[in-house]
Amino acid sequence: MKSDKKYLLVVEDDKGLQSQLRWAFDDFEVIVTGDRTEAINQLRRIQPGVVLLDLGLPPDPGGVTEGLATLSEILALTPEAKVIIVTGDNDRTNAVKAIAMGAYDFHQKPADPEILALLVARAYHVYELEIENRRLQKHDQNMPLRGIITASPQMLKICRMIEKIAPSNITTLLLGASGTGKERCAQALHELSPRAHKALIAINCAAIPESLLESELFGYEKGAFTGAAKQTPGKIEYADGGTLFLDEIGDLPMELQAKLLRFLQERVVERIGGRKEIPVDVRIICATHQNLQALISKGLFREDLYYRISEIVLEIPPLKDRESDILVLAKSFLNVWSKEYNRSAMNFSAEAIAAMETYDWPGNVRELESRIKRAVIMADGNQIRPEDLELTENSMEPVPLNLKEVRDEAERKAIIRAMNHSNQNITDAANALGVTRPTLYKLLERLGLKV
Repeated sequence: MKSDKKYLLVVEDDKGLQSQLRWAFDDFEVIVTGDRTEAINQLRRIQPGVVLLDLGLPPDPGGVTEGLATLSEILALTPEAKVIIVTGDNDRTNAVKAIAMGAYDFHQKPADPEILALLVARAYHVYELEIENRRLQKHDQNMPLRGIITASPQMLKICRMIEKIAPSNITTLLLGASGTGKERCAQALHELSPRAHKALIAINCAAIPESLLESELFGYEKGAFTGAAKQTPGKIEYADGGTLFLDEIGDLPMELQAKLLRFLQERVVERIGGRKEIPVDVRIICATHQNLQALISKGLFREDLYYRISEIVLEIPPLKDRESDILVLAKSFLNVWSKEYNRSAMNFSAEAIAAMETYDWPGNVRELESRIKRAVIMADGNQIRPEDLELTENSMEPVPLNLKEVRDEAERKAIIRAMNHSNQNITDAANALGVTRPTLYKLLERLGLKV
């Protein structure tokens, strides 16, 4: 049964304690049962996040056999439920045994409602976080391409294009600001191609000194220059049969642009100091954050090379222009880094979510991941706040909204945001938007949105 209520199942045969516990948890819908059969029936019906279980149940109220059997059945039916054992004052041994079987925690009688309320609240919080983590993992597995996390129409369009062109050998140019994920897209192009079983060789044209870049790309023969102690193939040769990814090709020196153009035309390379032409079968993917047309007009990039490398051009949008992706990516990164640093049960405060959604993200996805990684390390508690992300009110600007001019666009963005905040739950999203479920379904259909 799927419900928006927070259910707590109490399994206790003592009538007096039943009455006491029924009203001790204000934030929960409390269901009280007195034996194993009734408990399992209610468990199947409401699927509670937390169960309070007394080990002394009929027909063995003086022992623990029935209680442990109930625990085993609960965990088999709903392994995600957090079971808190309520035991006799001198029954610590059986409580520890129940923990070993999979119970979340235990509380010894006489029951203290305040302590139990704290235990239940903490257990339910852990339950919610584990459910969210599973949802995120499933979401990541269902991403359009491995390594690319997105829910925005802009990036989904890019993913569809990658799927279409990956099987071919067409030379592809990836354009986009630093940190937008151009390298991820290059990896996806390679992994979906018939060359996936061969190497993807990447070289950053801006990171290697001009004096070394030629030998890195084309290789050299022994004795070609001082220090050339042996014959060394270049990166282009190493990519034979696979894919060569030339990152930041806009920084390639003019002299090497001419040599690269010849390779693209002839598909042969000559090592430095060599006379032999070596044929190479390789797919070329290039990327740059620069405006190549502007470089061409300034005489800094060859126009003929541009047309060779831009048979297909994919423009990767900046993070600020990807609708709904900020929160999707943030939750995914939080899941990764909280596991990496053993910071379980972490989440974002409402202020942190608002700060992330209004920040401009000049460093794009790379900056988002870096800030969340830092926040996971620096946060004092389990909740990440704007100061942990180093996002303050000064870095936030109000989002402009003009319903009269852009009503449909505003509604679409509001619905996407509400759906992401509610983890795709239609009821929660409708409540957040102040409309009924049927109205939200009509809006989704009218605006061409899918859950």
